[in-house]
Amino acid sequence: MKQFEGFGKFLESLRGKMSLREAANKSGLSHAYIRDLELERNRSTNEKIKPSPVTLKKLSEAYKFSYTELMEKAGYLEHTELSDTPTNEKLDHIPLSDIVYIEISPTELKFHTRLGHQVVNMKSLLDFVHFLDKLEEHGFKKMDTDLFVNLTQVQKYVEKEGKLYFDPLGIHKSVTIAASRQKKYHDLLVRSVAVNTGGAIPLPNDRGTLDTFFQSSSRNLSQN
Repeated sequence: MKQFEGFGKFLESLRGKMSLREAANKSGLSHAYIRDLELERNRSTNEKIKPSPVTLKKLSEAYKFSYTELMEKAGYLEHTELSDTPTNEKLDHIPLSDIVYIEISPTELKFHTRLGHQVVNMKSLLDFVHFLDKLEEHGFKKMDTDLFVNLTQVQKYVEKEGKLYFDPLGIHKSVTIAASRQKKYHDLLVRSVAVNTGGAIPLPNDRGTLDTFFQSSSRNLSQN
């Protein structure tokens, strides 16, 4: 896929009134490299350059701009979203039971399945609030500021790394969860993996939280 024409100027516009040194401080990139990206060439060699996905992630966080959109404009991702229908109707047609995790930004929701992903733009804060209410009912838990994970799909939990996998071998798609959420939901994660893989279920430390989750999961399964 081809990089968006004028991508360097676009990056410069995202930086806005922020100085190069301030942008470097926020992103962890050098101010010289940021300027090279805006000019779309290495000023030392005069060769054309393109930011890597890792660099784009750092810039998206520094500029508080959608990482997905940056990846699309840089030519790494193909823009995919549902037809131009109201947001709440788009969300109603997404089978949450097939979703393994969801990334949330101020402007969009990115739904991940085992095979790919789908992006839905958020046009209303009200739509967003209503949608969040539905997630808990379908076995999702907030595992980071912008990450919701479907615990009924988790099949491997690597505690030392804070990683959740959606296959039993832990070789495919994964997410890394926040340390605070890992501490809060550790027992629930262990029990979820046991239930999802047919393993032995350990005794929980927080029986009330676990019982509530699995009663909800049982209801969802019986409805499918």
